[in-house]
Amino acid sequence: MKYRSAPEAPAFLSPIAKLCSLRWNAASGVVEVIDQTRLPHTLRWCELQDLDSYCHAISTMQVRGAPLIGITAAFGLAQALSMDPSTEHLQAASARLLATRPTAVNLRWALESVAAAVRELDPADRGEVALATAQQLRARDIASCSRIGDHGLALLQALECAGPLNIMTHCNAGWLATVEWGTALAPVYKAHAAGIPVHVWVSETRPRNQGMNLTAWELQRAGVPCTVVADNSCGQLMRRGAVDCVLVGSDRTAANGDVCNKIGTYLKALAARANDIPFYVALPESTIDWHCASGDDIPIEERDQAEVLTVTGLDHAGRPQALALAAGDTLAHNPAFDVTPAELVTALVTEHGSFEASAAGLGRLRAQIFSSSPT
Repeated sequence: MKYRSAPEAPAFLSPIAKLCSLRWNAASGVVEVIDQTRLPHTLRWCELQDLDSYCHAISTMQVRGAPLIGITAAFGLAQALSMDPSTEHLQAASARLLATRPTAVNLRWALESVAAAVRELDPADRGEVALATAQQLRARDIASCSRIGDHGLALLQALECAGPLNIMTHCNAGWLATVEWGTALAPVYKAHAAGIPVHVWVSETRPRNQGMNLTAWELQRAGVPCTVVADNSCGQLMRRGAVDCVLVGSDRTAANGDVCNKIGTYLKALAARANDIPFYVALPESTIDWHCASGDDIPIEERDQAEVLTVTGLDHAGRPQALALAAGDTLAHNPAFDVTPAELVTALVTEHGSFEASAAGLGRLRAQIFSSSPT
């Protein structure tokens, strides 16, 4: 894996759609992604040159967010087939990529999309078709997120509030989690571009601090007012009337409307319901697991306890340091995700519109998808 540093961009960048997290370098024939483990202190692009580097980028969270994980995996499978297009390698490479992150369903969706496009082809043609399919999935993700932004904007415009619209989010569901625009942040960027005064409460998202390190970084670069808050302060903000809506993303949504997202999402949904605050979930069609009956069937990734017991930051000399937070014999439990029951979700915001978080609501969405699909 090769790294290349990039200069910091101005504090305000517009339009936001010009910012992306994954790009194809046609000259070198490799994918370049932002190493998100270096943010917010260093913006660094890294080149993914082989299957090992793709698996490493996904499993170590250099790339994060269900949609981006899927697109990255699609390019990873295409790269693997360019080296060895055999059916055996197609299956082995798919299995390796699928094992990197078990919760985000977009990973499986993207790999199956590429495999379906090449499975019946002559092996000599697989690499080229796989790359073209990955490019198509990337373009589809950009278009889907832009439409999510449009539908979410309509919901934001319908909210009645005095002064700036105060939106609370959790983890990162912006363009760093997709390719461009994002899911939960797409309506925020659309509202900001439309001149609607918005302010975002960004929960820190312990233990990996994706809110503090990624979401706040994104919003600041786009000129969107935001404030980082400790995760445990979010309920109090809602109780005192400082939040007009909660808007989050999803790593997997079950067929009954249950939503799996970053750990801590469920608590925000409970607080929002207790304070009569709309709780919206923004997601592309690819994040819905139609074969998953409920959130009880979603596998929850368990990550290294060191993420809870240590903290990483810059020291006074600007050098990255990892510091122990607890005694050496302390044990920690570190689930990466939780499930928010459908009844706590006000609406699911998709590229096809907004739908009720229920089996019936998703049934209407599925009917709309199939009725608009080419035969």
